[in-house]
Formats: sequence, C-alpha cells, structure tokens
Amino acid sequence: MTTTRVGRPVLDEEDLRLLRLLAAGLPVETVARRLGLSERTVRRRVRAVCDRLGVTAPIQAVVWAARRGLL
Repeated sequence: MTTTRVGRPVLDEEDLRLLRLLAAGLPVETVARRLGLSERTVRRRVRAVCDRLGVTAPIQAVVWAARRGLL
C-alpha cells in the first residue's frame, strides 16, 4: 500500500491491480471481466484513483504508479 506523508493510504492492492490491467492496455470491458466487476464500477474506481492522486486521466495515474515502482 502506498501512503502519503501523513501515513494515509493512497493506493491499495485493488487500486494497483486495476492500474496494472489498464497499463497492459486492456479495455474497460476486459478489466471489468477480469476483476469480476461491472464496467460502471471500474470506471468509478478509476475516477476515484485519479481524484486521490490529483490527476485528470487514467494514463496519468498509471504513469504516477509506474514512476514509483508500483506496477
């Protein structure tokens, strides 16, 4: 789990798994199937991750995690 300076979790294992699948170039439909979720839930979770990281696009979240060696 990645934490902020005050020790709060930023990304948990579920978030990282989601970002790994997106980093592999899989479409939302496939990501949803692999995670056993609906496409809407995947989109909502991606948006939540982006909001937590302060980025505007999923690819930016992937890059953020990759630069920190999380993916």
